Amino acid sequence: MTNDMKVLSERIDALEMRIAYQDDTIETLNQTITAQWKQIDALTRKVSELGERLQQAEANAPGPANERPPHY
Repeated sequence: MTNDMKVLSERIDALEMRIAYQDDTIETLNQTITAQWKQIDALTRKVSELGERLQQAEANAPGPANERPPHY
């Protein structure tokens, strides 16, 4: 029975090491995802801001955009 206990103890130790490694990996992935979402949020706001600026620039542009050039 001692040999069985030793085998079970080794298996439990191996599982505990795997779980510890997986917990660390999950935490690292969580931090990475959080950083990516912050960056995505900032980029989304910037694109929206640039879209508004483009609309304002188009609205304030002088003259119609489809006007024929004077050399025609």
